[in-house]
Amino acid sequence: MASRTRRVERRQEPLSRERIVGAAVELLDSVGEGGLTFRALAERLATGPGAIYWHVANRAELLAAATEAVVAPAIALDAADSTPREAIHTLALGLFDAIDVHPWVGKQLARTSWQPPMLHVFERIGRQVQALGVPAAAQFTAASALMHYVLGVAGQNAVNVESVEPGTDRAVFLDAVATTWAGLDPEQYPFTRDVAGQLSGHDDRAEFLGGIDLILAGIAALRP
Repeated sequence: MASRTRRVERRQEPLSRERIVGAAVELLDSVGEGGLTFRALAERLATGPGAIYWHVANRAELLAAATEAVVAPAIALDAADSTPREAIHTLALGLFDAIDVHPWVGKQLARTSWQPPMLHVFERIGRQVQALGVPAAAQFTAASALMHYVLGVAGQNAVNVESVEPGTDRAVFLDAVATTWAGLDPEQYPFTRDVAGQLSGHDDRAEFLGGIDLILAGIAALRP
């Protein structure tokens, strides 16, 4: 009976590249990159590995497609009614939240430099840099600085989240880190001790946007 039900489900929902990529995203979220194999994916889709290869050539292509599936909606925005600064904030937070939910995406973007997922991020940011009136000669540098800041901080945040035991109260954890920083050697870590208190009540997203605004302030200075 179970086998018969499975055959009916297959007929109702044919195997497609979109369905394969969606299942790959789910698998990456649940077991991480190490658990993404064509055998595990075939079991999830109730099919054979050969059927998957018909739609996806190899694991690298599958990872790239899964990354694109997460990144594309995260950076999709209608900037018509937004200032360039607002559009950059929206795009940056979209990526920050997407990588927070799918930590593996940050690692994949770092590995696929100048491949479609990264190019799409670069293109979206670059358009807003142009809209800011940055001189042509400085646009590449400005867009690159913004992109690397966004992906670097979002990726580091995902690593931080993964390194903490599930169920840990964030406020309690930050208070513990702040206490550790405050107790560091004053000669070796004078600055870290000075800012230790700022960790309490620390808002990652607000801090993230604050860093973007610092970069935007520098970019504004480039305008004639």
